[in-house]
Amino acid sequence: MIRKWVAVLWLAVVAMPALAADPIERVEPASWWVGMKDDRLQLLVHGTRIADLEPAVQYTGVVLDSVERVANPNYLFVNLQISPATRPGSFHISFRKGGKTVASHRYTLNAREPDSAVRQGFGPQDVIYLITPDRFANGNPGNDYVKGMPDPLNRAAPLGRHGGDLAGIARHLDYIAGMGFTQLWLNPVVENNQPEASYHGYAITDFYKIDARYGDNESYRRLVADARQRGIGVIKDVILNHCGASHWWMRDLPTGDWFNNGNTFKPTTHVREALQDPHAAQVDREVFADGWFVDTMPDMNQRNPFMAKYLIQNSIWWVEYAGLSGLRVDTWPYSDRTFLTEWARRLTEEYPNLGIVGEEWSGSPITVSYWQRGRQPADGYVSYLPSLFDFPLQEAVTVALLEKEDWGTGMRRIYRTLSYDGLYPDPDKLVVFPDNHDVSRIHTMLGQRAELTRMAVAFFLTTRGVPQIYYGTEILMHNPPGPKDDGLIRSDFPGGWPGDAKNAFTGEGLSADERAMQTYLRQLLQWRRTAPAIRDGKLTQYVPMGGVYVYFRHDAAQKVMVILNNNDAAQTVETQRFQEVIGSATAGTDVISGQPHVLASGIAVPAHSATILELH
Repeated sequence: MIRKWVAVLWLAVVAMPALAADPIERVEPASWWVGMKDDRLQLLVHGTRIADLEPAVQYTGVVLDSVERVANPNYLFVNLQISPATRPGSFHISFRKGGKTVASHRYTLNAREPDSAVRQGFGPQDVIYLITPDRFANGNPGNDYVKGMPDPLNRAAPLGRHGGDLAGIARHLDYIAGMGFTQLWLNPVVENNQPEASYHGYAITDFYKIDARYGDNESYRRLVADARQRGIGVIKDVILNHCGASHWWMRDLPTGDWFNNGNTFKPTTHVREALQDPHAAQVDREVFADGWFVDTMPDMNQRNPFMAKYLIQNSIWWVEYAGLSGLRVDTWPYSDRTFLTEWARRLTEEYPNLGIVGEEWSGSPITVSYWQRGRQPADGYVSYLPSLFDFPLQEAVTVALLEKEDWGTGMRRIYRTLSYDGLYPDPDKLVVFPDNHDVSRIHTMLGQRAELTRMAVAFFLTTRGVPQIYYGTEILMHNPPGPKDDGLIRSDFPGGWPGDAKNAFTGEGLSADERAMQTYLRQLLQWRRTAPAIRDGKLTQYVPMGGVYVYFRHDAAQKVMVILNNNDAAQTVETQRFQEVIGSATAGTDVISGQPHVLASGIAVPAHSATILELH
């Protein structure tokens, strides 16, 4: 008899794992917070035939408002309402069938950080340092190879993974702060488990998980906290338009319209003007917005309400979870316009001061300004996007510095581009930059002429807007001229790997020109932090004459005069023409050299140089 009962008990124990198998594979967002402005939360629940189950919640302040099912029975969308009085804590979401609980998931509502809702984003007082994480520094060789991630380390390959990670960035935060940068924008660090070219980060395979080759979620949050202690905010790169073809969704799509064009590849035209063209055919608008970049980046359909909610909540989750100061949104105009309005509205509703900048890669101020909050275009479109990248100004500067001066070329090209600022509701919020990860490096574009690169950097750090500098610009990093090769543009920062011949962090092995550029940029950045007129003052520009462009940044407390001389010879600039702004000032001090200048005597400006004077 005893043997019989032992046998029965053994069979029961063996059978328990099968009976107790958890059908829940994912619940996203993985957690949330009490006290959010919007008290609604939609959970995406994924698991085998999860739709056959009925969820239930018992937690004071949390109401299960509704449950939505889609064609795929492996998904449930659970809508919760969280009252403002709800206390932080964990509770179980029970999943029942036939009156019995067959699965349970523990869910956590966290307390928000103090003043989370009123966090300060980036602005003209800041300078952003852009890093491609795989190419900056390898702080943890132990994550160079990760089981189950097929794109291996290959530092010799321009499009291979080189091993840079979050630990490498964290190790060099003192360098970044010491240079004078106050914001850190990282190209995407969430999981990109693609078979090749995964280093760039723009083919996401898990929106809630840091790529294991960079670290993990906690190390990302720790990096943000460590940066904050040094006065540096962190900006997350957000992709709303597409994901990677190896995303876990692709193995089990929630709906038949989860991606555009019936979940099949059809290329975009990239003709963004079709969205704003009053004469455009509707089919051209659709092909631009719904087309895919490449077949390895499925184009997400934000007109699907579940997809739209998923992306909005994901962005809010990362801001709150990691303590971010801002978001940079990739390929802004390619997403559905109605969705973009709601996405930006929700983010700015939760975080009124959050820095958000969108990428509209166009050289036309008309095209770029269309998207800024406060613009009232003829088609009635409403945007909540605070900032955009000023591609028109970036293009103007890189062309102007290499041109011969004429009535509409050279320095006047820069002047003319800034004269279009009336198109923007708030031009001071635009992010200005000499280069980024998608274009050739500024030193390459300017023929590897250090004097022109210094002029470009000086201009972007003293004109209106929020400056952004790409890693390596401070040491004249460049890529080979000719056809653009993204892998070479995003090359390794010297000193980030053991055995590097050069070390930009210490200065070891740098050439005289590289050291001089690094010193120049550091001096300029450190001075900028003390210059209220540069951060908050008005911009007054004068029509360039003879290849010399003069503009002022000024407020009630400070006047700064900037002179760009794009001639092959030194010039003496007479100051009578600028009396309107100069006013009672009689002298100026060069902010880099400390050299004094008597304004009435004229200002000698070397060839191909920028002179920056504090007037007094």
